[in-house]
Order: sequence, then C-alpha cells, then structure tokens
Amino acid sequence: MAPTLVSAAVGALLAAALLGNAFDRRAVAIVVGAALLPGLDAAASLAVPGATNALFHAVWLPLVAGGLLYWDTVRRPADASWIRARGGGRAVRVAWVALASFVVAGIGSALFAGEGAALLYPLEDARYVVRGRLGFSTREGVVQTFLTFGGDDPGVLPLRSVGGAVSDPVTSWVNPDGQPGFDPDADRAFRLVDGGWQLVVGAAAAATLAVRFGVRDGDATTDAGVSR
Repeated sequence: MAPTLVSAAVGALLAAALLGNAFDRRAVAIVVGAALLPGLDAAASLAVPGATNALFHAVWLPLVAGGLLYWDTVRRPADASWIRARGGGRAVRVAWVALASFVVAGIGSALFAGEGAALLYPLEDARYVVRGRLGFSTREGVVQTFLTFGGDDPGVLPLRSVGGAVSDPVTSWVNPDGQPGFDPDADRAFRLVDGGWQLVVGAAAAATLAVRFGVRDGDATTDAGVSR
C-alpha cells in the first residue's frame, strides 16, 4: 500500500484543485479522509484473509458509491436529492471530489505507485499494478508505455499481476505479516514516505493548502471590511 503521507497529499491537492467555492477546512478534511479510507482495509486483514489493498481497493465500492451519488444528485429532482437537502450544491461538490479522492489518491496510489490493488476482490485474487514511462528520445521520438493501443497487451492500460491478495498478502504497520490474527510482539513500522519525491509531493500539498487557505481568509476579511 502507498505511504500514508502520499495518499493524504494527493487528496489534499485534489481538494485544492476541485473544491472551488466549497473549499474550507471541513471539506478538505472530508476529501483527505476519503483518500485515506482505502488504507483501512489493512486493519480488516487482521480478520479477513488478503484484505490489504483488496477489500477497499476493489472497484465495487466506488462503483456503487458513484452510482448512488449520480442517481441522487443528477437523476433525481433537485428538491428530492438527499445530499442537496442537507448541504445544497456545496455538499454535492464535496461528495464528488471525495469520491474522486477515494479512487485517485486511495486506489490509484496503490495501483500506479504501490504494491498493486486487487481490483476484482473477492471474485479474483490477483493484485494488479500499472507500470510505464513517458519520455522523448532523439532517435525514437516520444516513448510511452502507459497506453497500449495496438500493442500485445490486452486492454488499454498495461495491467500486470504482481501476486495474489490472499496467496501473497501485502504487509502493513497494522498487520506486519499480512495474515489474519494480531501479534502484539510484531515489529511495526509506520510508513510516511519512502523516498525524496514523495516528501516533495507532501510539501507541495501542504504549501498549496496554506496558500489556498490564506487567499480564502484574506478574501473573507476583505469582504467583511467592504460590508461594513
């Protein structure tokens, strides 16, 4: 699973970019929390075999949540929407951004930069990763391996299996051996970042939020001064 700080940082950047007028501390907390939610399947692995990077990293939860959100906020009349009735358009925006954070920062960080995600768990045990590169060569021109149109690999994304959720479980600080059962004497290491680039992402997210909050608070002060 991706380091906690990386998932939180990507969620924070999504909040800063997508929340718009709904941007405030509570909304940011919801979006960042959604980014960290998939990682809770590590705790479930203490009782459910192979749950890490599988139980909350599978496609089923975001598909169901997205379907319900679409039905409530798009298909239903505005005056009948459960979410709109509790927070108006602001709540709708926060809900959609939180779902994007869950998928991109939570599941995506494991799929593209972590140990992989069991996208079809429990129907399939395999964990998948997407690995690729994008560059420019003076001889070959643009070189990219993320999209495989017309390639030998099936599908568009180069999905590759890197083990099984149950047969080759992902370890975590909650469950160091990935197997069901709690061992109080196990050595637990809580991963915040695994490399310098991840620290840069975290610092960029913190700086972005600081600027956004500073601009927002400054605008609120200006508006208050004008109103007086």
